[in-house]
Amino acid sequence: MEYSKKFKVIIVEDVKLELKGTEEIFRNEISDAEVIGTAMTEQEFWPLIDNQQPDMVLLDLGLGGSTMIGVEICRNIKKKYADVKVLIFTGEVLNEKLWVDALKAGAEGIILKTGELLTKTDVQAVREGKKLVFNYPILEKIVERFMSSVSQETARQDAIIDYDIDEYDERFLRHLALGYTKDMIANLKGMPFGVKSLEKRQGDLINRLFPKGEGIGVNATKLVVRALQLRIIDLDNLEPDDE
Repeated sequence: MEYSKKFKVIIVEDVKLELKGTEEIFRNEISDAEVIGTAMTEQEFWPLIDNQQPDMVLLDLGLGGSTMIGVEICRNIKKKYADVKVLIFTGEVLNEKLWVDALKAGAEGIILKTGELLTKTDVQAVREGKKLVFNYPILEKIVERFMSSVSQETARQDAIIDYDIDEYDERFLRHLALGYTKDMIANLKGMPFGVKSLEKRQGDLINRLFPKGEGIGVNATKLVVRALQLRIIDLDNLEPDDE
């Protein structure tokens, strides 16, 4: 895609050598972008953007030793200048919580200062309006988490089929995991079973979820642990029903 005018960029980076290096990347690799200003502090940045609104801010997160300053700058850019795109360019290569904070603050993407660094492709993607622009180190982690999540969900679906789990079994096990007694579960809205029926259901679940001969002496706690191991219930999504 060809553009008729330069793509205006402000770089915010508090390490002088890295700032110079980033400017060189733009000058040598991203010729259709124009660096209209640079800032090493938040105090230097706001007069720049207020004076001449850029198309994109390339923003380091660790300004002045505080990682949260960059996140706050990103959030405030999006409040004041909604059309300005923010691409995070950070050396915080292990701080995943910080990446999430930056994305929640409205950043279009995150490029870690490792591997191939900033490329024309990254900047072009942001310029074309793409969200979630990442370089390889973050993409690798995203794919790893995605594969793990899909595997866990598949294991849960297989277990529900293999052990013939219906919606009442799941609700019963989930509320046992949350510390509900059988009396409390029987009083849940939409649970059409009394305490005696729930006791029978618990015994039936023990027979189904444990190998033959291993269910003797199993109580509600051990049953819940087994259900969690089989992923019939999900530890990260234990929410009670409306009572």
